[in-house]
Amino acid sequence: MLDILIVEDNKEIGNILSAFLRKNNYVVSVVDSGEKAMELFEMYGAKLVILDLMLPEMDGFAVCSKIRKTSNAHILIASAKTEKDDKLKGLNLGADDYIEKPYDMDILLAKINGIFKRKYALDIIQEGNLTLNSVNKSLQVDGGDVFVTYKEFDLLKLLIENKGVTLKKEYLFGTIWGSDSDSELQTLTVHIKWLREKIEDNPKKPKHIITVWGVGYRFE
Repeated sequence: MLDILIVEDNKEIGNILSAFLRKNNYVVSVVDSGEKAMELFEMYGAKLVILDLMLPEMDGFAVCSKIRKTSNAHILIASAKTEKDDKLKGLNLGADDYIEKPYDMDILLAKINGIFKRKYALDIIQEGNLTLNSVNKSLQVDGGDVFVTYKEFDLLKLLIENKGVTLKKEYLFGTIWGSDSDSELQTLTVHIKWLREKIEDNPKKPKHIITVWGVGYRFE
């Protein structure tokens, strides 16, 4: 599922907004028509739809109505139409909020962050050059996307949340894989190795994930 689907027929605005949101760790797609919006939404879904009203053929009102029939995704109308009747129509069709163009990017981002915190419990963890997004379990290192499995993400998040504390191998394994898991303790060692390869400058001389021999691991 996408974090944000931008429906905007002005390609310059769409590109600027999508680039801005991606820099803030959201998974974003942008389309320039109502038809493309519905096609993409039906295929992938989205947690938030930023919807322009003045679209070719199928307008934003129609898109809003169609989405609301099958989904409770948050719909934020962003439009240059400032008349009270337009705002009421959009809200009555199921939009959750309405922001007038031109909008301030920082204000829009604050609105979006607020939506995700309230509705989707957005959790962004920033630790040095690492950025973890708990909504989609994604990792960025030095601002670039780095693929991690869900287990790798959960393990790294647990270590960071306990920064400076040595966590026993048995605790890490039981928390991430479960005490009744069919996996073996060696699985933890392998995942630590994979994480080091992804986040350390020199995996053989790690500065973040430190081995405490005979005990477990500590994040520094």
